Amino acid sequence: MNCKNKICCVVGGGSIAERKVKGLIESGACITVISPNITPDLQVLADHKQLHWVNRVYREGDLQGAFLVYATANQREVNNAVAQEARQRGILVNVADRLEETDFITPGILRRGRLTISVSTAGAGPAVTADITSALEPLFGSEYEPYLDFMYEMRQIIKRTVSSPRQRAKLLRRLANSGILDQIRRHEFVAWTEKEMDLWIAQNQEE
Repeated sequence: MNCKNKICCVVGGGSIAERKVKGLIESGACITVISPNITPDLQVLADHKQLHWVNRVYREGDLQGAFLVYATANQREVNNAVAQEARQRGILVNVADRLEETDFITPGILRRGRLTISVSTAGAGPAVTADITSALEPLFGSEYEPYLDFMYEMRQIIKRTVSSPRQRAKLLRRLANSGILDQIRRHEFVAWTEKEMDLWIAQNQEE
């Protein structure tokens, strides 16, 4: 979901709210937290103007203009009221303590540049999602960021210079199997010049 520069509200200021806010920060959202109390980490974010903190309990009307909302308060009646207002206004709502009332879920996310891996456990719990996401981290290390940047650049050049879709597919498969990723892992890869890229394409088209 594209939340960049969109108003996203989080009602509640505990650990669940903190997790939701940190995910929203990565998305570039304009974040409003509504709660009389917030965690120390949320306080730091508020002090650094990374979120707007409304230091009071939720009131009807607080969701006006919001793109989406997380209801993470520790009172069921508050979350219920937030969900009710969100639906009346046509706003997407995630209700932390009632999966059946939720319009969308927030999966665990692992990012490596162009690579985004999303993990959902369909309500099994955030701790399980976090454990699985953590288990994936060593499998998809920092080497994937330069690797995918290289693959993206090569794909753009192949698309511009090779007219045959079949030849393009063959070149991209060959490139993916060329051992570039392992070279990056071993810190042996030297970025190709544009001339070297063109030469590789020409040589592998001929084969």
